[in-house]
Amino acid sequence: MVAPVGSKSDSQLMERAVGDLVRRTRFPVAFGGFARDDAIHVSAVAGARTRSLEGLVVHAGRGLGGRALLERRARLAVDYRSARGITHDYDGAVLGEGIATLIAVPIVVGESTRGVVYCGSWSAAPVDDAIAAPAFRIADELATELRVRDEVDRRLHAAPAPTPAAVTTAAREELRETYAELRSIAATVEDAGIRERLHRIEHRLAALSSDGDGSLELDVRLAPREIDVLACAALGATNAEIGATLSLKEMTVKSYLQSAMAKLDVSTRHAAVAKARRAGLLA
Repeated sequence: MVAPVGSKSDSQLMERAVGDLVRRTRFPVAFGGFARDDAIHVSAVAGARTRSLEGLVVHAGRGLGGRALLERRARLAVDYRSARGITHDYDGAVLGEGIATLIAVPIVVGESTRGVVYCGSWSAAPVDDAIAAPAFRIADELATELRVRDEVDRRLHAAPAPTPAAVTTAAREELRETYAELRSIAATVEDAGIRERLHRIEHRLAALSSDGDGSLELDVRLAPREIDVLACAALGATNAEIGATLSLKEMTVKSYLQSAMAKLDVSTRHAAVAKARRAGLLA
């Protein structure tokens, strides 16, 4: 299954991924694009000596990238010119750049291939796992960002939630669990735009799940990680469980909790959670 990508930030995501391919792999040239209408639309090129790859459209099943798109697995041609098992529809673009060795890595999200990134070199050379590994990691990182963005879009376009007065206890706990999960996801996302969208959702969830009137005013500013830790603590998680969720050491979790309690002038984590909620700092 090939799914299209439609956000205006697509080009920025792909440009960053292609730039990373050149910086983090041994391949001097890289390019890639997202899938649309059963084809890869190349939108980013880095390290190229010509313009032959710009605007390339690779159809599913055709060429090296088309097979990667269709089969959802990486494809390699050590000597592209004489490679068997692929069609040579795009020889003009690939050989026009002088590429001899080419690897195509699909960007797979769930059951969908969302695009393909390529790495190429101008001389034929073997490609072992160690050489290919950085390209796979970059494709996985891009897939993770797309997965998070999909979830953000899904939540943003969901039906409006009931007003706080109509939220049941069970629904409020579900909102708080979702809030904590979004906080942990946002902490792993590098893209500033996606983080900002996640934070907007967090504020909406905090308002919906509040069980107070928000009238408590505090001259307190909690650090993002302090809020992350309190959000997990609000769900009854232990320090060890919070550490596992947020990829923090248990002592670091304890330190964040103590800092938050000191700022909120309380002596227990439960009191910290309650006071942060009343002040609208936490869902």
